[in-house]
This record gives sequence, C-alpha cells and structure tokens, in this order.
Amino acid sequence: MTPFAVNCGRSFTWHGCFNEAAGVCAERRIIKEYDLAAREVENIFADILERAKALDPANARKWFDNLTVLRLDGGSLEIGCPDGATVQFLRDSCKNSFTRAAQHITGHLVSVVFNVDSHQQVSSRPQRIEPGLKLHLDYTFDNFVVGPSNRLAHASCVAVSQSLGSTYNPLFIYGNSGLGKTHLLHAVCCQVQQKSDGTVIQLLSCEDFVNRFIRAIEQGNLAGFQSQFRTVDMLVIDDIQFLREREQSQEEFFHTFNAIYNNGKQIILSADSPPTEIPSLEARLISRFNWGLVAGIDPPSYETRVAIVQKKAHLRGLTISDEISEYIARKVQSNIRELEGALTTICALAITTGEQVNLELAQKALEGQIKLAARHISISDIIEVVTGHFDVRLADLQSKKRSQSITEPRQICMYLARSLTKHSLEEIGGHLGGRDHTTVMHACSKINQAKDNDPKMNAMLSELTKQITQAPGN
Repeated sequence: MTPFAVNCGRSFTWHGCFNEAAGVCAERRIIKEYDLAAREVENIFADILERAKALDPANARKWFDNLTVLRLDGGSLEIGCPDGATVQFLRDSCKNSFTRAAQHITGHLVSVVFNVDSHQQVSSRPQRIEPGLKLHLDYTFDNFVVGPSNRLAHASCVAVSQSLGSTYNPLFIYGNSGLGKTHLLHAVCCQVQQKSDGTVIQLLSCEDFVNRFIRAIEQGNLAGFQSQFRTVDMLVIDDIQFLREREQSQEEFFHTFNAIYNNGKQIILSADSPPTEIPSLEARLISRFNWGLVAGIDPPSYETRVAIVQKKAHLRGLTISDEISEYIARKVQSNIRELEGALTTICALAITTGEQVNLELAQKALEGQIKLAARHISISDIIEVVTGHFDVRLADLQSKKRSQSITEPRQICMYLARSLTKHSLEEIGGHLGGRDHTTVMHACSKINQAKDNDPKMNAMLSELTKQITQAPGN
C-alpha cells in the first residue's frame, strides 16, 4: 500500500492509500476522486476571492481571477501569482482581507501566503526587485490617464525612463496632493526596472530619507548611508518639500545630489510646489532643482476625470456606463484620489447590497459626499469630535506636548481640517497652537499614509468624518 494525500475538501487534506495490486480500476477511481477534490478547491477559492473583494473594494482588482491555488491544507492557503510585483502588492495591501476571507469561507484559522507560480510566470526573465523598493502595481504608464493638465509631466517621465541621466536631469514634478505625482514616480521606476535588471534604484519619501540620515548619524554609520545613496543609478524622492527647515539634512542632500549628478546618474524629485516657492530651502538647492526640467500637474479637466474614472473601474473589473462616469466626474472635481474614493464607495455599496451598478446606486452612494461639499464645517467642529474621541483637551492639542497620545489626535485634527474645510494650512496651524504650515503638511502626509496602510486608521477616520458631518448644525 502506497500512502498519498490530495489537498482538497473542507478538511483540506484528503488521505487515502493506493493498492498497487488493484490495477487500473483503482487508479481511475483515485483520479476521479482527485478531480472532484480539485473542483471543490476551485469553488472554495472562488468564494474566498469574492469575499476578499467585498471586504476591501479599494484594493480589489480584475486580475484577482487569474490567481491560482498552489496549496490548501488545514492551516495554510498558498496563492500563486504571475510575478514578483503581484506578490508584493498582495502582501502589502491585501493580506489582511484575504486572510479574513479564507477564515470566513472555510470556518478554520487559515494563514495566507503569496508566492510566484512558476507555471504562470509572465516572463522567462527573472524579475529583479531592489531591497526596500516597493512599487505600486497599478502605478504604470499604461494605467496613467494623460490630459492637458499632466501631459508635460507624463512625457518627461517617459523620456527619462528611456534615457537615464541624459534627457532631463534632474526632473522635478510638482502639483497638489492627489494629482498623480507618485503614480508617475513609480511608473518611471517600473519601466526602468523592466528594461534592465542591473539598474540600482532608490525610491523613497523625503521623510524616509531624513529619518535614515538621522539614524545613520545615531549609529555612527554615515559612510554607509552615503554609499547607499550616492552610488545609485537613479534616486527618486517624493515630497522633497519636507527638506525645508532641516539644515543638516539639506547639507547632506546637497552633497548627495552633486555626487549623483556628477556621476551622470538620474535624479527625480516631486513636491507640492515649484522649487522657487518652497520656503526655507537653501538657494543652492533651489538652483540645482531648476537645472533640468520643472513640470507641473494641474487638477484634471472634466474629460480627463471621466477617462480616469473609467480606467480605475476597468482595473477593478467593474463595468460602469458612460452616464455613471460622467456623473462622478461632475460631482468630484478636486483630485484623482477623491475620484478613486468615490468609485470605491459605489463599488462597496454594490457589493454590500448585491445591486447592479447603475446611476441610481451611484447617486445613493455619493449622496453623503455631495452633501458634505455643501455644508459648512468649522475647525472647532472637528476639534470637538476628535477631542471627545481621544479624551484629550483642546489645551493639550495646542500645547507643545509631543507624546503619542497627544500627537496623533493633533495630526488627525489637521488632516480632517484639510480634508473637510477650505481653511489654509496657516489657518489650521493657528487653531492648533500656532503651528506653521509645514507642520500641518507633515501631519496630513503622515495620516494619509497611515490611512492607506492601516485598516484601523482608515475605519477611525471614516467614523470621525461621519460624526463631524452629521453633527447638529452641519
């Protein structure tokens, strides 16, 4: 008797024995039972996918249907992906929703892992992923919608990706939050990485650069830090405006910039404003940032917004009519991130109710957001709700205390004030202890990043927003 096991079924491991003397009949019986088990696994996995999409509509993607099951047993679900970039996206953005979905569907404590499926790899060439280089799977040139507001920035990024260090160096992209700057930075890195496995890329936020610099000083490893950043083929830094008022960090970046530029390597930077309008930035850095090409991104036009909605819907495998795309584009005019948020809201309502996505459902889903635009919300309204939620006093938020219990609610107040009111950065800072606009920008960036990476933070912000917008008088 030869033992064997087939990964299948609700208990996930089906054990049996093969009697070699039984011959062909026994073998056919086993194959038949295996086929039934395989079909059951496929059905279970299909249910898991649907549940995962419902749990996290923002990260649901059309290509989820191409994922495969590599292994399914009593305690683990191993999911096969076509390449390393897909593995990275799922690990970073979807592991929690897939784990919850698997446990809900199976009724067991199941862990989920994502690995490359060698049978469905899209390229025979091994993909090289730089240590610490995390590229967003959606942020490619193919997925970027080009319009009059971003055509120069897009064209310059494409040109740079084809000829590092010689076309536009440095390349400086600026624009308000949510207009596609980060998308373009990732798209350049993705394109360069696909063309050459040997290219060394560093992609990070300015805050991360500064924190690594500080850590290197504390650990006495400044030489290691300089070697890491000054010898790259391409340095890409997002939100470079956070260098302001950091004299030592500006000094270090000045020398890093010179080393990379003199080596003929590429530098790409992004900010919320052009170099000359970044306050407290050294003149020698402003001069260098202007050496190459400075390209701005403006809010998208109506036609571009319609195309963006359709593109985002396609990525999620969601079919929507032109009527719905046009409705969303008319109602949401500020930035791409809010367009995507509106689409997520509609998708979530459709999944929850089981209804088809039509204009009536879209109007119902966005009703709250549209009313929000017409309401007057004051910073005092926001502070009242946040202080009540965290059980802190206004005096604490306005003080110079920097403990986590005070810093987090203070930053959340700034983020919500920026999102829900039309007050300037200076006005928001003034309500919270006279802090300057750079502090408010840093807080908004930090909370926005936490919102994207932490489901609990996202849920808390949604609840606070609901309390603020539904408060009497609003």
